[in-house]
Amino acid sequence: MSEPSKFSSRSHVSTIEWDMMDKTKFLPLSMLSSFCVRCTLYPLTLIKTRLQIQKHGEMYKGLLDAANRIYHTEGMSGLYRGFWVSSAQVLSGAAYIGAYEQTRHMTAPYLQQWPEIRSMVAGGVASVFGQTIIVPFDVVSQHLMMLGLSTSSTDKNKIIYFRPLGIHLDISKSKFRTTLDIAQCVYQQDGFKGFYRGYVASVCTYAPNSALWWSFYTIFQDQLEKRCPVNTSLLFLQSISGVLAGFTTTLITNPMDTIRARLQVQRTNSIVGTFNALWKEEGMLMFSKGLSARLVQSICFSFTIILGYESIKRVSVLHEYKDHVRW
Repeated sequence: MSEPSKFSSRSHVSTIEWDMMDKTKFLPLSMLSSFCVRCTLYPLTLIKTRLQIQKHGEMYKGLLDAANRIYHTEGMSGLYRGFWVSSAQVLSGAAYIGAYEQTRHMTAPYLQQWPEIRSMVAGGVASVFGQTIIVPFDVVSQHLMMLGLSTSSTDKNKIIYFRPLGIHLDISKSKFRTTLDIAQCVYQQDGFKGFYRGYVASVCTYAPNSALWWSFYTIFQDQLEKRCPVNTSLLFLQSISGVLAGFTTTLITNPMDTIRARLQVQRTNSIVGTFNALWKEEGMLMFSKGLSARLVQSICFSFTIILGYESIKRVSVLHEYKDHVRW
């Protein structure tokens, strides 16, 4: 078989495109990889949410203090509160990655010379698809996260309860029953639109975050390839690019992520109102609220998700392209 023309100018391809993969392998393996990564990193998501919701550090002093207090007051299960609802993100993840790859494929004829712009557009479109599916699960999951309890950092004899919907934590109830109670309460108080509370804030947070992440990822990968020895593992360079992209975008988008969490859990009514309340409450500290947990989460997530994502793309590549893919 003659060599595919798209590889005539070089011996390998840096980016495996949508039409180069066997989708029956790629999509299921992507969902499995996403679930494993989310399962591993979920405690950081929970801690980040609690740090963002608390006022003036009344509950936790920081990432390590929060992890320690939650573990000692609620046990290991406390770090995974709401996980099974949140795990529905695997579905949104499949929609996200499918939309990302398909958008890249569709925009190739127009943006082939600007790969970072192509990645930015695809990342933004993919995020809107993903958020439309996941926000209702995210709302319920975050209420479950906040249903735990912890000893106050200022008064060790005082117990602070998180009851954003007025629901009491009943350990005699199954997790499924508690989840249904929260969903029912959300519907009773706000109707169906309650499940999309914070949707605009989520899109405003995650669409730019996704667009910037994929754009930075493309830029960092290109720059690392130019500056590293030719025999350097491409998968390694891509994983490092993911870490750098995650760190950069987290610093930029953290304030909006805090506003999104407040909108969904404390049921505030507007982005501007929530921003003003946060500013009065925290001042400049609002820009770093939950940042440590989010940075650790983003770096770990970016590294592991890219390591899995790019590996799965290589495993799923069609036979005629295998010789042109470098590990």
